Amino acid sequence: MSRSNRERTEQTKQALLDAARRLFVEKGYGDTATPDIVAAAGVTRGALYHHFEDKKALFRAVVEREAAAVAEAIEARTSGDLTPRQALLEGGSAYFDALAQEGRTKLLLLEAPAVLGLRDAGVIDEENAEATLQRGLEAYLPGGGPVLQPIARLLSAAFDRAAIAIAAGEERSEYEQAIAALLDGLSYNLSR
Repeated sequence: MSRSNRERTEQTKQALLDAARRLFVEKGYGDTATPDIVAAAGVTRGALYHHFEDKKALFRAVVEREAAAVAEAIEARTSGDLTPRQALLEGGSAYFDALAQEGRTKLLLLEAPAVLGLRDAGVIDEENAEATLQRGLEAYLPGGGPVLQPIARLLSAAFDRAAIAIAAGEERSEYEQAIAALLDGLSYNLSR
């Protein structure tokens, strides 16, 4: 395939992902039809099915792209000279900032578990934001041992619940303070 064909193929795929994201955010997965996606992307139905098996596969690709963007935002904010605690707090702040992007909370935390199932949506999270949290906790709680992974999952769920509450209008600073208190409590209890 020539470079221009590869570029066109990639442009078509990105157009489909972008259009699908807009429509999934506006209308929800259930009320978004593939003809609407194709029309919004300005491509043929054949192009859609060339890149994605079905609407669910396209949705999964949108969710994976969004989850990767969240993880990248966290990594960018936590890659400096920070203590493990500071890195976790900055990572949490970056997570909330990333989830504040229009529609992202809806896509990742509400629609993904409903459409893909809790297990598949959980795997996507484990490979992205939860993986960054796990690494941060390993640095912060070096003696965490076998409870480290369950702690990461519980904290990940707490971050998700906080993001949903913040998206609904609750005060972000209160959740950031609560996360800091949870981290301090973990450090204290695991060091005893």
